[in-house]
Amino acid sequence: MAKISIIGAGIGGMSAAARLAKNGHNITIFENSDRSGGKCRTEWFGDYAFDTGPSLLTLPAVYRDLFLKTGKRLEHILELTPVDPAFNYQFADGKSVLFPNLSNPKTYKEIEKSFGKAASVGWEEIIARSERMWEVSREPFVESELKSIWPLLKNRNLIKQILEIAPFTSMRKLGNKLNLDPHLQMIIDRYATYTGSDPRTAPAVLLTIAFVESTFGAWHIKGGIGQLSVALEQRCRDLGVNFEFNTQVENIMTQGNRATGIKTSDGESINSDLVVANADTEYVYNKLLDKSVSAARSERRKLKVATKSLSGFSLLLGLDNSKGSPVHINHHNVYFPKDYDAEFDEIFTKKIPVNDPTIYICAPKDESMVSSPNKESWFVLVNAPRHNPDDGWNWNNGAAEYAQTLINKLDQLGLNVSNRIDVMKYRTPADLESYAMAPGGSIYGTSSNSAISAFLRSKNRSKVKGLFCVGGSTHPGGGLPLVAISAEIVSNAIGKA
Repeated sequence: MAKISIIGAGIGGMSAAARLAKNGHNITIFENSDRSGGKCRTEWFGDYAFDTGPSLLTLPAVYRDLFLKTGKRLEHILELTPVDPAFNYQFADGKSVLFPNLSNPKTYKEIEKSFGKAASVGWEEIIARSERMWEVSREPFVESELKSIWPLLKNRNLIKQILEIAPFTSMRKLGNKLNLDPHLQMIIDRYATYTGSDPRTAPAVLLTIAFVESTFGAWHIKGGIGQLSVALEQRCRDLGVNFEFNTQVENIMTQGNRATGIKTSDGESINSDLVVANADTEYVYNKLLDKSVSAARSERRKLKVATKSLSGFSLLLGLDNSKGSPVHINHHNVYFPKDYDAEFDEIFTKKIPVNDPTIYICAPKDESMVSSPNKESWFVLVNAPRHNPDDGWNWNNGAAEYAQTLINKLDQLGLNVSNRIDVMKYRTPADLESYAMAPGGSIYGTSSNSAISAFLRSKNRSKVKGLFCVGGSTHPGGGLPLVAISAEIVSNAIGKA
């Protein structure tokens, strides 16, 4: 039995803790804040509950497997429901399209109704291509520990796989090659932002998101996606995991190139056989590990050259329909701007808040997330540049004004928000950096803005012996399913007691 210290009670840390505790290890999680969940949390303000991180669940089978193998089934604990339609996409030229949930044939019909037969055929080609990409990349790139590029080069099907994945083709170029309808190209472009990336440079393999989303569906958890964090914490406690909240880890102790434990901000040293870091790896390698640890140098070099992921600016809007006329919207809604490229220029090149951003609104049809039927809780999210006062944008200034700008835009879209506001909060990239210990507020650590981005992402098994990394900034990437897969990879690498 190994004594393992886990840094961070996010989804990745708790998923790893549950599997490791089930395997017989002695686990303690050290969390900086007063609650678990990390970025995945449901928060109440007055009469309204908001998912302030992930607002939908895809690939629920990943969590079904986790809960099944560590105790009771997921369905015995949480109520999962498919969201139908999965998305409502609105465009600046007045056109729109609904994407039904869990039905590609229905989606093709909706696209044909909105944009014509040729557009529908084009999307069918995209789904077919993304499925082939998923089948090629799933086992070696997603579900396996990515130790180095060499095992991949020895694969006898390498040439075929390279042709399928098209690593040196961007999402934008592939869409142009397939002559995709411009409206559908914007939807494809948005998938790049799922990983904090620019579609003009992000590799085409990210199209696998289209297949995963359409095939495995978009799901809601009753009470909010943050209930997943609550359930995971309870599962960990049932397995004997200890939690130390309000405890900031300031150093990973080492002897030579081996991790030997952690030191907290109050000066306490905890010796450990192994350390699992569920924190942004930029923070782990540049802040928690001493500069003298030579085994960490290669990771620091990779992090230095990797493009950082974009961040997000969010509004939490509690709307009281008794104050004004309600406007019906779906559970998941995306409002695209006239000039999508300008958004990426402003974020990645100019590093300024987007003047006319794509607006995502999550408006759950969940009575347990409001105090009465005449109230609605809307989570509004726009892409934003990182918080970087030294070389970029300082989100400590102008946030309230930007929030009001977004509210005005919602009114201009005909959503009648201002008249109904009962509660309004906003969260900036600086806030995300503060409570989630994510440098600059980058949601996913590094972006996927190059063909080699997967190999620039930090490995789950560090070169610092006895140190493992889990979560959205590590392999295989960000998002709830991949974070849980990273935890399984770490658990398998450590093994049983």
